[in-house]
Amino acid sequence: MKPTERRVGYGTALGYGVTDLFGGGAFALIATWLLYFYTTYCGLSMVQAGSIFLIARFADAIASPIMGYITDRFGNTRLGKRFGRRRFFILIGAPLMFLYALVWVQDMNYWYYLGTYLSIELLSAMVMVPWETLAAEMTNRFSERTRMQAIRLSCSKIGNVLSASLPGVMIYFFGKNSALTYTYTGIVFATIFFVVTLITYFCTWEAQDTDPDFAKNNTGPSLSLFSHLGHLIKELFSTFSIRAFRLHIIIYIFSFTAMDIFRSVFVYFVVYALLQDASAASGYLTITTVMAVPSTIGFMFIIDKLNVSQAAGLRISYLSIMVTLLMLFVNYAYDMHMSTLVISIAFILLGFGWAGLNFIPWNIYSFIPDIDEIVTRRRREGAFAGAMVLTRKSTIAVAIMVVGLILEECGFVKGTAIQPDSALHAITGLMVLGAGGLLLISLLVTYKFKLTRETHRILLKEVARLKLGGRIEDCPEDAQVVIKDLTGYHYLDVWGNHAKVKGKTANSHA
Repeated sequence: MKPTERRVGYGTALGYGVTDLFGGGAFALIATWLLYFYTTYCGLSMVQAGSIFLIARFADAIASPIMGYITDRFGNTRLGKRFGRRRFFILIGAPLMFLYALVWVQDMNYWYYLGTYLSIELLSAMVMVPWETLAAEMTNRFSERTRMQAIRLSCSKIGNVLSASLPGVMIYFFGKNSALTYTYTGIVFATIFFVVTLITYFCTWEAQDTDPDFAKNNTGPSLSLFSHLGHLIKELFSTFSIRAFRLHIIIYIFSFTAMDIFRSVFVYFVVYALLQDASAASGYLTITTVMAVPSTIGFMFIIDKLNVSQAAGLRISYLSIMVTLLMLFVNYAYDMHMSTLVISIAFILLGFGWAGLNFIPWNIYSFIPDIDEIVTRRRREGAFAGAMVLTRKSTIAVAIMVVGLILEECGFVKGTAIQPDSALHAITGLMVLGAGGLLLISLLVTYKFKLTRETHRILLKEVARLKLGGRIEDCPEDAQVVIKDLTGYHYLDVWGNHAKVKGKTANSHA
């Protein structure tokens, strides 16, 4: 039986999805609290803390496509044959999860914090890149992939809930001014991450499990180190030749970066602009993340059962978040002192929108290799996972660094209870105008995105016809339109013919 012919039930989907407790929880905690932890308990300036994020994220941005390239070709090794070309890295990543606890130790020097944070970013690349390919390998059914992504993102949101609520619990027991709050939080999270990665390893499969020729066909020629590097770069950039992937990357990067900016300044907004303590920020985020868990399942229902397009679902989520940002801005600008009920409603709405923002782009990603296959006649899940993580980690590094520089330039003073008006305006502007502007760009791009359940069905049908020996010239008219909309290529230039076209162009220029 081929891997894609095996059924993915809810139990298997849950076993696959629990690893996103790491993907969601680890970096939600980092995005929300680590900048605050560094500048409050570790003696780092805003610029020093921001430089740690920048250096580590760029290192991870380089490591991620390398991991995608390696895992696409790892199946022909002894370890790959025994443990899986993707799942091997998940297995060895499990015990390394305890490195996460070392990030949250106070009173160390700059190089310690750079080293520990760098280790987490590299660990994330080693585990998350191969893990993210599994949904596309395990099944090609729209409903099963949507189910896997919904459960995966629900687990991510549970991780968000823990990252928002657990610090508040720790603050209650150890005090809001104790660094042990964050140290013990890191230990608890590291233990959870160790357990869930092991669960995923034992609950999933990949193409190599039942197709011994898959790894061989994706290993490629024996190359020197520099040749491999050149081939990796070529593979990475070739992913952007697919129109749907280019649009997807814009949607994904702009919307996720918007929420990175929101989270990086949110604690400061609550503490300094709303004049509440850090535990209140934890409480607000808990409302948001708790709401996001059922909302993720809700978006799965909207897309899978109501057949709403993924682009329309994204627009719903963006508008929900924008309304929340507007409410927070009005509350601050006009000193309205909104009631607890109104504030809670705002964060419930934020949780609903946040769920769609996280779920839908990752659900879209699982269908991108199908679109690429009709162009290249290859399965390149690892290359697309690497490209996504590369762009994501590069932009989040820049975003957090820019936030730190703007706050420093606007007079933010670390360790003080009151900030100057210029710093308060910068915090609010970043959260409302910065995040809201990026969401608006993403919303506009969704109108150009054409991947739906129906276009995916037409695409798969045409791929199956071509695999059975059908001629590209006999492509049905509806499939021709879908192919052009999704790939950006004319239908005569797909199924491996794109390379021939490029070759002719290059020769003519020569």
